[in-house]
Amino acid sequence: MSTPAVVLRRIARAMRGMNDLAVEKISQESRQDPFRVLIATLLSAQTRDPVTHAASTRLFAVADTPQAMMALSEARIAKLIYPVSFYRTKAVHVRACARKIVEEYDGRVPATMEQLLTLPGVGRKTANLVLILSHASRDNICVDTHVHRISNRLGWVRTKTPEETEHALYRVVPRRYWAEVNLRLVTWGQNVCRPVYPRCGACVLADVCPKIGVTGQGR
Repeated sequence: MSTPAVVLRRIARAMRGMNDLAVEKISQESRQDPFRVLIATLLSAQTRDPVTHAASTRLFAVADTPQAMMALSEARIAKLIYPVSFYRTKAVHVRACARKIVEEYDGRVPATMEQLLTLPGVGRKTANLVLILSHASRDNICVDTHVHRISNRLGWVRTKTPEETEHALYRVVPRRYWAEVNLRLVTWGQNVCRPVYPRCGACVLADVCPKIGVTGQGR
């Protein structure tokens, strides 16, 4: 097993030319606007990146501020974001988030973990990503299912949930890499280290990865 620093550097070199993640694209396109990063991250849960980006783009063309978003009906939001997974539930959360931001945070997306977690539908993954992408935090690690899976597959951690993985990674990953963990491992998880039949033969980590839990490999 290689160290997290070595693994993350190898992945950074190998992922050049791979598509940017949807939320990263939204962040770049909006100049790191916290509201758009927040909403795009909410939409991204259990949804493929192209679908997330297209849905976010449609939605922000109609409403790209908390004030404009809360003026839309949940039905209108649902129609704009379809076919993201759980689009009806996400529409409720999007509108409720916008309302809370306007009514309790003076129209500004909070900049602390504690306050972000008060927003409807926002968990630690979303809060961490907003802090990293929109508030330039270097003190957070964002963990989704890809990061959770790959961290366990590599043997860095032995955890059962993404939240457990987040707290464990703070202890094993050098601080200088915290903000990059999500971008690198999610990109790798979507393209190479997939949930089922990972492409181990095409992986730059093949010589150092213990492949914990891998029962079959893809081409």
